[in-house]
Amino acid sequence: MARFNVNAARAQRLEVSGTDWEFELDDEVFSLPREFPRAMAKQLSQIDDNDIDGLLEVLLGEEQYERFNKHAVTVQDVAALLEAYGKETGLPLGEG
Repeated sequence: MARFNVNAARAQRLEVSGTDWEFELDDEVFSLPREFPRAMAKQLSQIDDNDIDGLLEVLLGEEQYERFNKHAVTVQDVAALLEAYGKETGLPLGEG
C-alpha cells in the first residue's frame, strides 16, 4: 500500500495554482495566500465573523494591510474580493 505524500501533494497544488492569489486595486497589486499555515488558520478562527478588518489584516499581513487601508474601499468591494478569492482558491471566507 502506497503512503500519501503530503509534500508531493502540496507541490502539485502549488504548481498548478502558484503560492499567492493576487488582486489589483487602484493600480496597486496585493496578494493573499492560496494556502494557510496552521498558525494563520488559528488566527482566522479567532476573528469574529463580522470583523472584516480583522480578516483582511490577517490575510494581507501588516505591510499590505496598511497600503490597502489608504484606498477608499466599500464593504461591497471587500465582499466581491472575498467571493472571488473563495471561488479561485476553494477557501470560502466572509460567507454567512
